[in-house]
Amino acid sequence: MSKKILVWFRNDLRLHDNEMLVEAIAKSDSILPVYILDRRSFGETKYGTLKTGNIRAQFILESVLGLRNALKQIGGNLLIAEGNPEDIIPQLVQEYEITEVYHHREVAREETHISTLVENALWKLRINLKHFIGHTLYNKEDLPFPIKDIPDAFNQFKKKIERDSIIKPCFAAPDRINVAEVIDWGTLSSLEDLNLLPQQKDQRADFEFTGGEAEGLVHLQKVILAMQQAATTKNLILVSKLSAWLAMGSLSPRKVYWEIKKMESVPNTKAMFNHILLGLLWRDYFRFMFKKYGNTFFSPDGFGSQGLVDVANEQENFNKWRNAQTGFAVVDAVMTELNQTGFISNIARQTAALYLINNLEVSWVLGAAYFEEKLIDYNPASNWGNWANVAGVGNDQKSKSVFDLDKNIKNLDPKGNYSITWAS
Repeated sequence: MSKKILVWFRNDLRLHDNEMLVEAIAKSDSILPVYILDRRSFGETKYGTLKTGNIRAQFILESVLGLRNALKQIGGNLLIAEGNPEDIIPQLVQEYEITEVYHHREVAREETHISTLVENALWKLRINLKHFIGHTLYNKEDLPFPIKDIPDAFNQFKKKIERDSIIKPCFAAPDRINVAEVIDWGTLSSLEDLNLLPQQKDQRADFEFTGGEAEGLVHLQKVILAMQQAATTKNLILVSKLSAWLAMGSLSPRKVYWEIKKMESVPNTKAMFNHILLGLLWRDYFRFMFKKYGNTFFSPDGFGSQGLVDVANEQENFNKWRNAQTGFAVVDAVMTELNQTGFISNIARQTAALYLINNLEVSWVLGAAYFEEKLIDYNPASNWGNWANVAGVGNDQKSKSVFDLDKNIKNLDPKGNYSITWAS
């Protein structure tokens, strides 16, 4: 009997540096690559926001089709289905006589719950669900400490991990693939099918995101070129905007690291390299914190107390904030850019969060939920971890005094140009 492995793609939509895919190809006679569009990811949250707004939804759909095209180019395809993975995967296992299922492990509660449901359903069929890790720069087993002993302070985490751990090389992308015989590989829903409308391009936006591994790799090379040009002019400000492809797994953090590292020998690029590396380390840190503490990050009081909430006016103030109608120019500009493009800089995110929490006295979880809907680069650990930190309820309680709204505004909009550009 031939060995067939079902490869369940989730937020890992790439061929390069994909250990799960490489091992599945090596250990099987044929594989069945599968992507399942789970409508639960597009529903409404208990906060009255959407789990996935139209901008990120479009990016997801583009990323899935990008993976299908990449697989076709090496002789394969991607089976696209819609429904609950815990229902569909066992059906596929029986229909195609699958011997094992591979997938990447997630860290947030809803994603891990779905994995558990799939695992339980497969257990009844005596089929193993094998977990892989592929979302971080550093592998869990290469850390200099067990998960339970990871330092809560980011600076200590960074210092120890850079001193005592290694970043492994990337797995090569397969150049040939043998897939199971499938009559109907399925079609992908459109935005309209998901009850979402396409976002009109805002002429003020200086960048447009397109999903998929190929687009992510092209953008990575553009970032490297921008680093070279910035090094010549000694302009050290660089916003890479790689985070959207990293969030979908269309780009591997290790791929980004090793490509950017090639620039080390170029004069004046060290600061830019360190800036991008810092972003990758923060991504790792929050994922590992979620592994360590579970779902505490989703609780309003988190690891402390969220402070004053103006309960009587909370919904009204929240609506003003998300609709860019607070009357505070910089914050309204930030929210307009977010609503129109799905992307704002890190300092803009902090500015909007500080104003919502401290000035409007709205619970931070409403802001985090709204960012979940709107951000094109949303991932649970970074989003909820960062919001908890700004709210002063993160796991590192010493970071409470780090954030300063006035300082942020001076850095974000020193001459008022940003507020003028994005005036709603």
